[in-house]
Amino acid sequence: MTEAEWEFVARAGSTTKYHFGNLESQMCRYANFGDMTAGREGGPCSDGVGRQTAVVGRYAANAFGLHDMHGNVSEWVEDCWNDNYSGAPSDGSSWLSGVCSQRVIRGGCWFHGPSFQRSAFRSWSTPDWVDIRVGFRVARTLDP
Repeated sequence: MTEAEWEFVARAGSTTKYHFGNLESQMCRYANFGDMTAGREGGPCSDGVGRQTAVVGRYAANAFGLHDMHGNVSEWVEDCWNDNYSGAPSDGSSWLSGVCSQRVIRGGCWFHGPSFQRSAFRSWSTPDWVDIRVGFRVARTLDP
């Protein structure tokens, strides 16, 4: 999955911080994140899971029917790291130039508070980095 594809499906047609709007008080309906159950101060609610991943699909889906686009685990995408989108491909393909010793990670995880769950949140790491808070999403191309 490319970075552009990830953000497109995370937003699900929205222009707000989260696919469900801007209210952090709604986060526990849609995401496993660093909330009061996890012993974090950033969350305005308790999702009941604590400091671990949740079963996939536990939270409400976005408008595209996708679950866990906010929270649970951050997700690797194919793109090389670039500080901003200046010069990024405009067709949704992977950006395979820039700092390719660092790869893009999108979305927040069960450990991080609401600001890390935003549809626009992005970070990076080296491709050999392994952490219980990061995974990937299996995606397939559908025929038109």
